[in-house]
Amino acid sequence: MIKHRLWSREELILALNLYLKLPFGKMHSRTPEIIKLAETIGRTPASIAIRLTNFASVDPFHQNRGIKGMSGGRRQVEPIWDEFVNNREDLLFESERILAEKEEETIETKYSELLFETTHLIGEDRIREIKTRVNQNLFRQMVLANYDGKCAISGIDISDLLIASHIIPWSKSEKERLNPENGICLSALYDKAYDIGLITIDVDYKVVFSSRFEKKDKL
Repeated sequence: MIKHRLWSREELILALNLYLKLPFGKMHSRTPEIIKLAETIGRTPASIAIRLTNFASVDPFHQNRGIKGMSGGRRQVEPIWDEFVNNREDLLFESERILAEKEEETIETKYSELLFETTHLIGEDRIREIKTRVNQNLFRQMVLANYDGKCAISGIDISDLLIASHIIPWSKSEKERLNPENGICLSALYDKAYDIGLITIDVDYKVVFSSRFEKKDKL
């Protein structure tokens, strides 16, 4: 009788890490990122894909879109999902630290381009800044994944032109800073207009121009 190897907490955290970065449509065993994680932790691509769809079954974002994942492994993934929801800042960073370790890297080397401006910091200040920058990068990946890598308004899918905009601003709510449901994927143009209040966006992603914009348009 073949004994199935139980999933460890670290493995489930790494599966969550990948789940948050991938659009739902890519959660299958042929996806390169899934194959890579499978090789990294000694699992099959199919088993990784199943865990990702288990996470989808407990994710309100996909539930609200009418998408249902595989609920069979719900008991295994739900504690990790709840931990993420209640402490996104720590678990997101931990997931990336574990991944870097498995890939025989460090956070500093993996995110060297993001962290080059932090070299003057020391101690707790440096740790806090590294954590913030890594988590901001992960927030962007999560939001882009939720919108299939496309601007919610224009449909532009050029990654370099896309920004993960906060619906509730970063400075206004610590609790919602890293909540992917508090993000909307916008092109740089729409992000700027949204940020300075020239436009608002309704629930159907229709642009509503402010009176401020209309006055400028008439000049």
